[in-house]
Amino acid sequence: MDSSSFYVIVIIVAVLVLWRRTRAMYRPVKGNGTRLLLPILFLLVPCMPIILNPKANVDGWELICAAIFGFLLSIPLIWTTNYEFRSDQHIYAVRNKSFMITFLMIFIIRFLLRDYLKWLGPDAEAALFITVALGYILPWRIISFIKFRQLYKSRIQTNDNIDLR
Repeated sequence: MDSSSFYVIVIIVAVLVLWRRTRAMYRPVKGNGTRLLLPILFLLVPCMPIILNPKANVDGWELICAAIFGFLLSIPLIWTTNYEFRSDQHIYAVRNKSFMITFLMIFIIRFLLRDYLKWLGPDAEAALFITVALGYILPWRIISFIKFRQLYKSRIQTNDNIDLR
């Protein structure tokens, strides 16, 4: 795959993620929030062979550094992801333009790093970048789920208190 097709694919993925995220702000989160954790499952299974690829020639400390860097990238996503009750008594993702800016900044950082780290080779580069991606998606999704569940439990307690009266 040449570099121009890679950039087109990445831009399409970024646009789809942003489009999906903006649509989610206008639709309630369904169920008890377990759908927020599904991307973790969808990512872990296909990504593990890439990370553990013996051709990657990546040391353990490099994977740890990539995971830490990914975790650092997750912090602004965590700060900008919140949930709220609306008048229809459903829970929605909070409308937040700073999330979109943060998400785009992470993509730009990953593009710049990809160009800088080309000397690693395609297998090592893929392993490190997948580790970075998992490093920010896993904590972001888990903490988003925790934030949602706290609001969900408070909504159930509020409804139980109203029913008892």
